[in-house]
Amino acid sequence: MNSLLTPAVAGLSAGGAYAILGVCAIFTYRLVAVVNFTGAAIGAAGTFVMVALTEHGMPLFPAVIIGILAGALVGVMIGGVMTKWFSGASATTKAAVTAALLVGIIALGLRLTGGQRPHLFPDLVSGSAFRFAGVEVTWGSLLTVTLAVGLTIASDLFLARTRTGLQMRALSERPMAAELIGIRVRVLALAVWGIMGAVTAFAMMIIAPLRSPDFMSLSLLVVPALAAALIGAFRSFRAALLGGVLIGIVEGMVSALEFGARFRGVVPFLVILIVLLWSQRGARWDAAR
Repeated sequence: MNSLLTPAVAGLSAGGAYAILGVCAIFTYRLVAVVNFTGAAIGAAGTFVMVALTEHGMPLFPAVIIGILAGALVGVMIGGVMTKWFSGASATTKAAVTAALLVGIIALGLRLTGGQRPHLFPDLVSGSAFRFAGVEVTWGSLLTVTLAVGLTIASDLFLARTRTGLQMRALSERPMAAELIGIRVRVLALAVWGIMGAVTAFAMMIIAPLRSPDFMSLSLLVVPALAAALIGAFRSFRAALLGGVLIGIVEGMVSALEFGARFRGVVPFLVILIVLLWSQRGARWDAAR
């Protein structure tokens, strides 16, 4: 029993981070109608700002705060590009632009951070929180899952119960009409990008010590993030929460298998493939008939 439970629990920290990134992807999509491929890269930028500051002797807490603010700033910059030049573009064009921006951010990030040069990612939280069935659950795992649950609940309540949330939904669904009735479309859109940049930066700081210490590896965590968002059909925060946590657990269990660590990164791609095939089952059935 413990042979399966231990790697599953070990995957909770990554799963919580995937859930946070997936919820952020859905939040961005629902409010500014963009499938955002740059989410993890924005978070990686904030994380590496934090790492650079700690490497130069700054205490961890202020470095984390500055890193989160840097993630928010990069998010606002990306949002500025999208709202200024592509606000009226189709969803496909917007997705293509964010994919192109991802490539550019990775190239710039690798140049600024020394390419594959290893960096020391500090643990924001460390130690064992409690034991479950003889398996230690770390504070990092508990923190990421708790944040993911909190973000999911807050996102649902914000969109459904607040005036600003309703205005942002109008921004996504009818941007021209929203502007005509006096909603500050650009300001709200930039606020969404900034908030998501800050949240993803913090999530990446938690998961970074578990990953390869380079900018590209962290930026490509957009794949499990989008896999979680796909499970939620880019609509359901709760499904994305569950999907992200399950992807992390499955990755942990795969890593525990012989030679399994090499194929851990394949899990999100398989999830994306399965979800896409499942979403097309109706069309295939109709064609077969």
